[in-house]
Order: sequence, then structure tokens, then C-alpha cells
Amino acid sequence: TSIINYVDLLKSENDEEKRIEYIQVLEEKSFRLKKLIDDLIDASKASTGNIRMELQVIDLHQLIRQARGEFEEVFEKKNLNLRLVEGEGPAYVQVDGQNMWRVLENILGNAAKYAMPGTRVYLESQLTQEHVIVSLKNISWHPLEMTPDQVMERFVRGDQARTTEGSGLGLSIASSLVSLQGG
Repeated sequence: TSIINYVDLLKSENDEEKRIEYIQVLEEKSFRLKKLIDDLIDASKASTGNIRMELQVIDLHQLIRQARGEFEEVFEKKNLNLRLVEGEGPAYVQVDGQNMWRVLENILGNAAKYAMPGTRVYLESQLTQEHVIVSLKNISWHPLEMTPDQVMERFVRGDQARTTEGSGLGLSIASSLVSLQGG
């Protein structure tokens, strides 16, 4: 609706500065819509298992360190202190590297969007005899009035006022992708 309204405004606007402003808004809203559609498709594929997995042995600790490096600047801009706590040595797991990257990207992106500025975010990995347990802990900007299971459902957002750019699909996609890889 917003895109349609801005197109209508653009059609009737003669002021060039206003037209440029409307075009910028249209561009932002179009990218947001594209991201939402991509997330919906990914959520659908992940929840139905309709994703091709190419499992290979990777060092999950190395992938986590790469993800931390990718998000370091984002966390700094949000005034968040990302702490990495990992088990000793490599953590070899059989996963699809690209989909596991998406999992890390989704959970770190979620923390960057919703963690309270000025706090620490802990990304931890723990080795057991049979598994590698990865967890992310942060303090939410908004109080969460839902169960941990509800947070992982599709379209659920801790920010009920919808003041942030999230779609409510990221953690659901991450959870489905982990399950599809046997996690």
C-alpha cells in the first residue's frame, strides 16, 4: 500500500526535490519488500525441507569466527560488545556450509537488531562428546512477553510495535535450517 501511495504522489508531484525524495522512499520500500519475499520463500523451503543440503565436514569454530568478523562493524555501530566464547580446538561438524552461514547470519542479525545498546552479546560454542552446542545470549531492547518456543515461530517479533526492520522470520528460518542438518 505504501509503495502504491508513493507512486501516486510521484505522478502528481512537480517539485523535483520531492520527486527525488519519493523515489528514495520507493527504493527503500522495494528493497524491504524484496527481502520479505525472499525470507518468506526461504522460510517455506526450510520448514518443508525443500532445500538441497550439501553436507561436508567443516570447523564450526572457524565459521563462527568468520561470522563474528563480518558482524563486528554492525555491532560496533549498535554499541554492542560481541563476546566470543568457544570450546578448545576445532569443532568439526557435518553440515551444509552455506546454510550454516545463513543460520549464523540470522541469529547475529537478530541480536544486532534487537539487543539493548551498551550491552554484551555472547556467542558461545561448547563441545560435548557427540555435539557442538552453539548459543547466543543478549539482553533484548524490548521486554519479551513470550516463551522461548514462541520466539522461534514464524512472524513472531519481540518488538510488537514494529519499529524495527525485522520480518519475524529470521529465527524460524535458522531453527528449520539447523533441524534439516540434524541439529
